[in-house]
Amino acid sequence: MDMETAERTEAKDKILQAAFGMFCQCGIKSVSMDDIAQRLSMSKKTLYKWFRNKDQVIYEAMEAYLGNVQQDCECFIETSGSAIEELFQVVELTKRVFSNMHPSIFHDLQKYHPDSWDLWMQHKNGYILEKVKANIRRGMKEGLFRQGLDVDVMARMRLVLIELPFNQAVFPPHQYDARRVQMAVLEHYMLGIATLKGHKLINELKHINEEE
Repeated sequence: MDMETAERTEAKDKILQAAFGMFCQCGIKSVSMDDIAQRLSMSKKTLYKWFRNKDQVIYEAMEAYLGNVQQDCECFIETSGSAIEELFQVVELTKRVFSNMHPSIFHDLQKYHPDSWDLWMQHKNGYILEKVKANIRRGMKEGLFRQGLDVDVMARMRLVLIELPFNQAVFPPHQYDARRVQMAVLEHYMLGIATLKGHKLINELKHINEEE
């Protein structure tokens, strides 16, 4: 990597990180290019040197973020002792993600930024769907999830549940914390597919987490 490429990568990474943090905090719609430039103490001219417009910032920030989440997920899968432990590690990631995620993010993406929304949809219907299916098959093999589950249907239901906390018609953000809804929904999903052996492990892990 030559110096110019390194400088460009470093500058862009810094902007994307700051911008994504602002989108999480305030929602996408309410953050302007002016706001991003101001947060980084740079001129708008410098910002436009690296990005054509706000759409490109959002797209590349999403791309980087989803890449990081994928890395975390791969790590969980490799280090977890069972399918249920894997889901509990996802719970911890979910807590971290949703504790600083503005409730309007999915709505803003879908309504105003179709390219970035498509990126999320590809990630969800490709990467996440395959990982959920693999987790269900693993749990069935380990005797922790019920035999004979319709893997495809269960996995697609799980995808719907991921976005459910952000459905403002169902859970108005001024009444419901997205993290609280996500945790309740995930626990309901786990208990719904688990065997008695699985239920026992879920209760043990839940107890350990609560003790911490």
